[in-house]
Amino acid sequence: MSRPLRLDNNAIEISLGELEGWSLVEGREAIQKTFTFKNFVQAFGFMTQSAIIAEKIDHHPEWFNVYKTVEVTVATHDVDGLTELDFKLAKAMDKIAKS
Repeated sequence: MSRPLRLDNNAIEISLGELEGWSLVEGREAIQKTFTFKNFVQAFGFMTQSAIIAEKIDHHPEWFNVYKTVEVTVATHDVDGLTELDFKLAKAMDKIAKS
């Protein structure tokens, strides 16, 4: 598999504008979002479905879960920045959270 290309600031701004609720991480080239669900089971279901997508595209999030809250950070460690994979995963996670 070829290494993904790091996005420039303009591409990051455009891609971030296509997402709802995601923001840049201060001091690091990454994006983050906090998802809140009705309960732990829904939060865990979201994480399970997201993990399946992440495995399929071979791109894994950093996340932290407490009860009904899931904090997600996404970056491409191979390029020490953001790539299309980050925004693809973010969009998939948003879709899962809405279902």
